[in-house]
Amino acid sequence: MSTSIYLRHLPNALTILRMLLVPLLAFRVLQHDYTAALFITFIAAVTDGLDGLLARRFGWQSRLGGILDPLADKLMLIVSFVVLTMVGAIPLWLTLLVVGRDLVIVAGAVTYHYWIGPFDTSPSMLSKITTVFQLLLTLLILLRLSQVWPASDTLKLGMIIATALLCVGSGLHYVARWGGHARRTLKQRRQNRIAAP
Repeated sequence: MSTSIYLRHLPNALTILRMLLVPLLAFRVLQHDYTAALFITFIAAVTDGLDGLLARRFGWQSRLGGILDPLADKLMLIVSFVVLTMVGAIPLWLTLLVVGRDLVIVAGAVTYHYWIGPFDTSPSMLSKITTVFQLLLTLLILLRLSQVWPASDTLKLGMIIATALLCVGSGLHYVARWGGHARRTLKQRRQNRIAAP
């Protein structure tokens, strides 16, 4: 078996590594070892970029990778928000908003899949921007906690507000986008039944 066959699994291996880093990140934050938590987050961010780059560059995309990659991102971000809330670094309302948005999206996707048809899991541009801001906020918080970069309270507040607004906006965008798809599909099905002999 050629080496290339093994290498094509490298993006998924990096994604799985990122998922395995999640409990370690949570432990370090809860132990108030913020420098280590920052380092773990940096590794996760690098592997996130690297797995996508390798998959696109060498055509190593796979259905499994398409499922694991966003799952790893969500797992890392949600756990980061939860543990940073537990140590008082992120307000509870923001974490509830972040988690609630994802729950709404997942519930809507499952409902759409079973009642309408296959669901396109590719994220919208607004959703990608939301994810970037969530990651930047966690990095900013860890930089402050580790005292690597004592960013101002004003910057922290601005990032919190921007992240919150993006969460609401992207959540509403998903609901409007797929709600519209569902209505059009159901309307077309009714018309087809009426037109059928």
